[in-house]
Amino acid sequence: MNTIDRFHSWRRKLRWDKQYKSGRWDLLKDESESVRYLTISEHIRTYGISNPDILALGCGEAILLDYLLPEDYNLFYGVDFSAISIEKAIKKQHFKAQFETNDVQLFEPKQKFDIIIFNEIFYYIMDSKKKPVLELMKSYLNPNGIIIVSMFRERPECWDFFQRKDLHAVDFKTVESEVSDKYWKIGVFSKKLQD
Repeated sequence: MNTIDRFHSWRRKLRWDKQYKSGRWDLLKDESESVRYLTISEHIRTYGISNPDILALGCGEAILLDYLLPEDYNLFYGVDFSAISIEKAIKKQHFKAQFETNDVQLFEPKQKFDIIIFNEIFYYIMDSKKKPVLELMKSYLNPNGIIIVSMFRERPECWDFFQRKDLHAVDFKTVESEVSDKYWKIGVFSKKLQD
C-alpha cells in the first residue's frame, strides 16, 4: 500500500471505530437484518462441510454467531477493521471463536478454511485491491470449501469480480427484509475443479 492509501486506510479505521463506539452500527442487530444472517447461516449448513473452519471477513461484532449453533462450526475466525467491533465480539465470549483486528486488504490468513465469508465488506475494499484480496482468500480456501458473499442491494461492480472461470456459482439469491425495504444479494461460490 502506498502512503496515500495508508493514510486513507488509517482515516477509515478511525471513522469505523468512532461509529462502532457511538452505536451507529447497532442497527445491524435489528430485526430487519435477521433475514441476511439467517440466509448466511442456512448456506453454511447447506453448502459447507460438516464442522467447518470459518473465516468471516468484516465480522463486526460477530452477530452472525448469534445465528449459528456451536455444532455448526469447528472454528469461527473473525476479522474486522474496527478494534471497537472486535472488542465487542470478544466480550460476547462465543464458543470456538477467535478474532483479529486487521484491514482485510492487508490480512493474510495463517491457515486454510472451509468457508470464507465476505459479509457486507467487499464493496469497502478499494477497487485496486478487490481482485488481489479475492485471489489471496481463494488460495486459503480448502478444495471442498465455499465462499459466501453478502452485499447490500445491487452492487454489480462488485459481483463482476466473482464471475470467474475458477469459481462456480452454487447459489445466488436476493433476500428481502420483511420489516423494512432492505434487501441483499447473497451468493455461494465454490472452486471449479480442474479438467
